[in-house]
Amino acid sequence: MREIDISEIENVKIGSAEDAAAMTGCTVVICERGAPAGVDVRGGGPASRETELLSHQATCSAIHAVLLSGGSAFGLDAAGGVMEYLENKGVGVRVEPAVVPLVCEACIFDLGIGSSRVRPDKAMAKRACENAELCRPKGGKLVGAGTGATVGGVRDEVGARNVRRAARRA
Repeated sequence: MREIDISEIENVKIGSAEDAAAMTGCTVVICERGAPAGVDVRGGGPASRETELLSHQATCSAIHAVLLSGGSAFGLDAAGGVMEYLENKGVGVRVEPAVVPLVCEACIFDLGIGSSRVRPDKAMAKRACENAELCRPKGGKLVGAGTGATVGGVRDEVGARNVRRAARRA
């Protein structure tokens, strides 16, 4: 059995953006051609958006992105950045006169660490999408976003730390 790197999977792009000082951020999984998905919501206060699209009773057979975010319920605003990004690329369900990207989101409660006043927003989510575009396999290794890339003046420090950890383990 061969291990498969996530970057080898067609129609899947992953990117992240963060505010390291505030200790919050977001990660997006983009599937421009759509992908089936499911959800199991647990807990008394789930901060989530569009999870009903993933219900077995919904007529939706595929979504275009999943956003995982910090910021508790405040972070739900970030999904608008993913929607704008995908809409500008023409990705989504065509309903005249618009294209509507199907974006689901789940947020964690991270307000108790870092700065509780800084939360993932539309701009941060757009940077995560831009980072996903930069992320490409090369020679068996993932290069671009997630490796300390700078997009829109923001350096992906989480990715840079992960690459350094992986290099130490190798």
